[in-house]
Amino acid sequence: MTKDRLAVALIQTDLYWENVTANLSSLEEKIAAIEKPADVIILPEMFNSGFTMNRKVAEPVNLTTTRWMKQIAEQTDALIIGSFAVKDGDEFYNRLFYVFPDGTFSHSDKRHLFRMGEEHETYTPGNSKKIIDWRGWKICALVCYDLRFPVWSRNIESDQYDLLVYVANWPARRAHAWKSLLIARAIENQSYVVGVNRVGTDALGISYQGDSVAHDFLGEPICILENKEQDKVVDLSQTDLKNYRKGFPAYLDADTFNIL
Repeated sequence: MTKDRLAVALIQTDLYWENVTANLSSLEEKIAAIEKPADVIILPEMFNSGFTMNRKVAEPVNLTTTRWMKQIAEQTDALIIGSFAVKDGDEFYNRLFYVFPDGTFSHSDKRHLFRMGEEHETYTPGNSKKIIDWRGWKICALVCYDLRFPVWSRNIESDQYDLLVYVANWPARRAHAWKSLLIARAIENQSYVVGVNRVGTDALGISYQGDSVAHDFLGEPICILENKEQDKVVDLSQTDLKNYRKGFPAYLDADTFNIL
């Protein structure tokens, strides 16, 4: 099924520190109360625990949180996107999942680990990004600190995405960077960009003010969420995106490069 208009839900929420049960219960209520049906539901980074370096909260794949995402995807008939801490063999990852209504899923791991929070000493970095097809749209999702590194998110003509997503726990004291870089990613990649951040204050005393946002391919805001728990469903038009790229194909002049 190909859809010209894609309904994307941004779930901006506070998080219970390292409490998986409480977070999943809270998110389930919020998702049930979304204003209208969505094709995609986007959750913050580490939505089941908050941004913690405690490996004890990491789960194997196909345990509590993965099963919950499958359940929500089936109930809502939507693609669910979000990250949480995963234990895979002897390694730990801040892993982003795309979970589909039929129970299948894909994943990619956060590549740029936030050394100022010692994330690079806790988790293993990813080495590949994932672009998935969903209802006629190509979607690329990345995690928080990845936003600062534009080469990693660069839209390549040979595998071009339509929607770039960032899930985050981005502190309020660096809100200007969050807002500015999301606009830049939309403009330079000629793509819709959605960033979903949390609100509240975590157990480390770090404050988050949300500023979850959807931008069009010109970097113009479609919606900006306030500093409170809030959700919003936005409609994105593939026809508008294709017409813009056809009329202003700057992507054809992009530099070519390889990431080692």
